[in-house]
Amino acid sequence: MAAKKMALIATKGTLDMAYPPFILASTAAALGWEVQIFFTFYGLQLLRKSLDDIKISPLANPAMPMPVPMPVMVQMLPGMESMATMMMKNKMKSKGVASLQELRDICLESEVKFVACQMTVDLFEFETSEFIKDVEYGGAATFMKFAGESDVCLFI
Repeated sequence: MAAKKMALIATKGTLDMAYPPFILASTAAALGWEVQIFFTFYGLQLLRKSLDDIKISPLANPAMPMPVPMPVMVQMLPGMESMATMMMKNKMKSKGVASLQELRDICLESEVKFVACQMTVDLFEFETSEFIKDVEYGGAATFMKFAGESDVCLFI
């Protein structure tokens, strides 16, 4: 029997949206599934060599639990994004949640295939040297072939 396949599309480059594709991909790979993540638009940020600049935004994120209720006007103030990011990273660390870097490394070690959307790379004038080495480049048609054969396909 052939291994199950999972196709993921990562479109967001914020801290809170970076975790789901890496968690799902690493879990599926640990279960013996063949996994591909197609990174497009802002999801390309997750392929940069350093993930240190990945932030979370409290603005327009009403479900985000905050230690104290904050009006939207306060969330817009300079420095709030950095503060929310620091708070989230500290909470994750205190709860033993793997860092984004660790999760990405686990995916790569587990042979999860990372595909960067060539059209988006060209659109935003990125250089391939800005990204980690373990990336393939292809268009939607490249990804659709795998997605069409997959058992699970998720858009994140």
